[in-house]
Amino acid sequence: MSNSDIDIARAAKPLAIKKIGENLDIPWEVLSPFGHSKAKINLDFINSLQDKPNGKLILVTAISPTPAGEGKTTTTVGLGDALNYIGKKAAICLREPSLGPCFGMKGGAAGGGYAQVIPMEDINLHFTGDFHAITSAHNLLAALIDNHIHWGNELHIDARRVTWKRVMDMNDRALRNIVSSLGGAANGYPREDGFDITVASEVMAILCLATSLEDLRKRLGNIIIGVNRQKQPVRARDLQADGAMAALLKDALQPNLVQTLENNPAFIHGGPFANIAHGCNSVMATKTALKLADYVVTEAGFGADLGAEKFFDIKCRKAKLSPAAAVIVATVRALKMNGGIAFTEVGQENVEAVKKGCANLARHIRNVKSFGVPVVVGINRFNTDTDAELAAIRESAAAYGVEAIVCTHWSDGGKGAEQLAHKVVALAESGASQFAPLYDDSLSLWQKVRTIATQLYGADDIIADKKVRAEFARFEEEGFGHLPVCIAKTQYSFSTDPQLRGAPSGHMVGIRELRLAAGAEFVVVICGDIMTMPGLPRLPAANQIGINAQGQIEGLF
Repeated sequence: MSNSDIDIARAAKPLAIKKIGENLDIPWEVLSPFGHSKAKINLDFINSLQDKPNGKLILVTAISPTPAGEGKTTTTVGLGDALNYIGKKAAICLREPSLGPCFGMKGGAAGGGYAQVIPMEDINLHFTGDFHAITSAHNLLAALIDNHIHWGNELHIDARRVTWKRVMDMNDRALRNIVSSLGGAANGYPREDGFDITVASEVMAILCLATSLEDLRKRLGNIIIGVNRQKQPVRARDLQADGAMAALLKDALQPNLVQTLENNPAFIHGGPFANIAHGCNSVMATKTALKLADYVVTEAGFGADLGAEKFFDIKCRKAKLSPAAAVIVATVRALKMNGGIAFTEVGQENVEAVKKGCANLARHIRNVKSFGVPVVVGINRFNTDTDAELAAIRESAAAYGVEAIVCTHWSDGGKGAEQLAHKVVALAESGASQFAPLYDDSLSLWQKVRTIATQLYGADDIIADKKVRAEFARFEEEGFGHLPVCIAKTQYSFSTDPQLRGAPSGHMVGIRELRLAAGAEFVVVICGDIMTMPGLPRLPAANQIGINAQGQIEGLF
């Protein structure tokens, strides 16, 4: 197939968003349209659905990926289309793409081939403005902090210990560490500062975990921005910032409705990364979809050690969701990389490397099963895959009691995932799911991290220096020990070393830093060399993006 993703998306025949809403029994008057192809859903309507029964929730996760990704979003879209193709009432729930990857290495996140959500250009770029609202609300708080210090510092904020950085939705390594307020007394008090990417913002996490406008404002007020000179926490509500932040986010809290190429409903809302944040779309969107569809397919970022773990231990725990089944996306090329082959050579047949790399798949299967959720493997087929390589994956999965199904949704749309759809329905309707989070709330923060590292990552233990250990103790003493943990680490390995592929064991997980997200209600545990502000690659995707003579965007993928 020679057509690019953007060519395929541009040739689609979308239905009016009013019709997509009607197919889910959403009245036109509760939709706020953005043009003809996307709309936000009114919160009052969402509240009116609370007494309706929930559909079945299906998670799509993946093995440890290559830098280009393994088609997790594509598979989510393909499976949603396939469920509708076999006569089920299904919807999908995705995260909104960040501009960072769009202009960086990975490209867009609207699916691919004939398994896409549309309008692809809008979704991958500004969409409905949610990320801009999140960026503005976050930076408003940053501005209020510096303004408060400038005008006398009534709260006695210790400027040396302000932990609230600024954010922007772009990869920019030059902004990781800066000094702000230079230029004299009129510009405030100089201090060390820095930027994170918007998808790592606690405001992003709060928007994705909030259940109402009231809950949103409460969580925003709970944000801890640093400490005062007595080392007591200072919150956003102490600065009277929560009201204005909530006002900026009022419309952004409404889930977005769009459609797939096959005119099936898609909720796209929120977008935290899974390697540095919790990696799931919004609770509002997922819960709304569950009230309106019989099957809801959602994805969680990167491999199951990151996205799925956080989906289960943070999102499902907090939102009281119970997934009925999970799909682990595998590709021949990623298994070859996990089997020791360089990414530049994954297009050549190598059955032995696939078999060796299946150790990675096996651990992900074991890990997802440890949450009590039944599993099927969806093989996202590429045109360079051989029958022998695909057979090796099926045999490996079968050894762990799991079926692996070859899918061609990228080239064939929903029909290409028909067999996977039937299997997912069978698992979901079997009642086999006995979902439970990995750890109990009552465990200490240290034990929660250790449980994930030893039981899911194959590590011998976790390590941290005296300063970080003191932070663990301080958070416990301040009453945050009951919170779940959100581990930030490389997506390329079960360890903290991105070069350690496959299924390593016996390693140590080094903890570099802790960040308390008191509003989002989890503790971020930063491990290894992971950065919360990514950098652009040597050849960023931005270099290939432009506008043609017809005013159309080119180069976006």
